[in-house]
Amino acid sequence: MDATFLARLKSDYPKLHFRSGKKFAFRPPKTIIFPVGDGGNSDSLLILHEMGHALSHHRVFKTEIGRLKMEVEAWEKARELAYIYKIPIDEELIEGELDTYRDWLHQKSRCPNCGLTRFQTPDGVFKCPKCDI
Repeated sequence: MDATFLARLKSDYPKLHFRSGKKFAFRPPKTIIFPVGDGGNSDSLLILHEMGHALSHHRVFKTEIGRLKMEVEAWEKARELAYIYKIPIDEELIEGELDTYRDWLHQKSRCPNCGLTRFQTPDGVFKCPKCDI
């Protein structure tokens, strides 16, 4: 991570905690984790995305659709921050990151018995309209 950029983020957001780790992540309520990398544009956008979770007050989700919604919100906030910090927005990176959640949700929602798309109940349980009657 670029030390100057990170120092500016720490100064601008003193209530957030930034620490290095194996991958980019947000740990509620205030911790942003980032790997030590080359500090390139992708790293900057990814840290802004994790900040998007913190600034949007994301905590827990009960459904996978709720998770995807939080990811979209965090990227929307990252776009706003990128404008402020003059970080070029890489839409391919953003869509690629969102696709990992979309693809996972698609895979998780397929019924292992019959292949139909399952729905998720408010308590997070997947149900098949054919097999779980």
